[in-house]
Amino acid sequence: MDNIAKTSLNKQSNRTMSFTTTHFMSSFISQPLKTPKTLTLIFHPKSSQSHKSPQFYPILMQTQDNSARRKPRKQHGRSRRSVLKKSFTQEQVVFSAPVSDDPEVGIIGGGMSGLICALFLEKRGVKSTVFDTGLHGLGGRMGTRNIEPQKFVFDHAAQFFTVTDPRFAELVEGWIEKGLVRQWHGEVGELEVGGQFVPLPASPPRYIAVHGMRSLADSILSETLKVKVVRPCWISTLEPYNGVWHLSENGNPRGRFDTIVIAHNGKCANRLLASSGLPLIAKQMKRLELSSIWALLAAFEDSLPMKYPFEGAFVKGLDALSWMGNNSAKLSPTQSGPHCWTFFSTAAFGKKNKVPQENIPSVTAEKVKTLMLDGVESALGLSEGSLKKPIYSRVQLWGAALPTNTPAVPCIFDPQGRAGICGDWLLGSSLEAAALSGIAMATQIADFLQSGGTRPDEFAVGLHNEFQPIQGHDIGQFPGLETQKQVTGELVQV
Repeated sequence: MDNIAKTSLNKQSNRTMSFTTTHFMSSFISQPLKTPKTLTLIFHPKSSQSHKSPQFYPILMQTQDNSARRKPRKQHGRSRRSVLKKSFTQEQVVFSAPVSDDPEVGIIGGGMSGLICALFLEKRGVKSTVFDTGLHGLGGRMGTRNIEPQKFVFDHAAQFFTVTDPRFAELVEGWIEKGLVRQWHGEVGELEVGGQFVPLPASPPRYIAVHGMRSLADSILSETLKVKVVRPCWISTLEPYNGVWHLSENGNPRGRFDTIVIAHNGKCANRLLASSGLPLIAKQMKRLELSSIWALLAAFEDSLPMKYPFEGAFVKGLDALSWMGNNSAKLSPTQSGPHCWTFFSTAAFGKKNKVPQENIPSVTAEKVKTLMLDGVESALGLSEGSLKKPIYSRVQLWGAALPTNTPAVPCIFDPQGRAGICGDWLLGSSLEAAALSGIAMATQIADFLQSGGTRPDEFAVGLHNEFQPIQGHDIGQFPGLETQKQVTGELVQV
């Protein structure tokens, strides 16, 4: 923006700002700094019958570089505007005007952290809109797949959770009172190759959602008044303009927000942030490393033959299998057959057999299913080929399954750009970590908005924290739950 050659004020007051122009501005913001070119900045004052100061709508237009000299940029009016400062790869958005008297937050991602962030923002009197890509419901990793007409139910991501933090405990107690969550009393332990099973202690308690994990996600915001939920919606563009964030989905406007929260991760989040004008946040998100995990959902007519009956097991010593859980026994303990199991691979297996998760080749799907079912045979100590074929099966690749490193900070917030990040990966890889991150993000934003945005430097957090490897159990972190063996790196959220 230092190379502006001409600034003019158009006195015609009957022109309006089109979406196309806003998009053109975004393309400028998204470009790294290159050889300077001359730009013309034109302001169109919005028509108004009042005596208030006019609002100005900037339109960026590239012109020919006809002069080596650059005229200083003039300042116009007191409109809400974004000032751009230089960064290494993209330009930093800096909102300079006071925040709105009735601010609204846009939350991109409807997993545990995003939902809890919205819930706690409402507790502070702040409105929010949650955007989620889910076709069947909210939840992110709190996913449940219902198969009709057989009425098979699979928790195909998070399997259960534990509680150690008082803030999360208070939330869980409320869910229990509402009948959303209950303790899982089924036998859970470690399974060695050959069928040797070692039960885990009953403490700490293990919790599940009564009707599958997605039912909890869909219920978290059921009693809120200041939260909107938009799904399925895939936010594809973030544009800072006229003092607020403009969110759009494939060119379709989805709202204007005073502050935004990125509550998801992976390649999609990186693409979204790459041209956002938030280089510090983008850099931290880019440093996140995620594992890939295969999930096999399989329904069997009869119970699986096992030496010791269990409902969930952390599998040891197999490449193709790291967890197996009986959804039918967990969610419907009084019903008999069919038996719906969720199996997870190791991260090493996921990496070795990784393909585009949106379009899994049938050959790969069949190969993965066969190898994972062979793993089940080995884990249970069954002879080769003796496991009966499932009456239903489906494989799914979680391409961004679990974080393997973390900055160990509850949330990240850039007060200059009025944007933040929340998610389990900021603290670890558990549902408790996700909830605590959502609480921290809501508190940080509410405090910032309450300050009027006049002291932004006081609210910056997590923008420069170094990352460290995540230590946890073989298939994820369960605070308070100790198994015989813990690993670093290859994790699966269950």
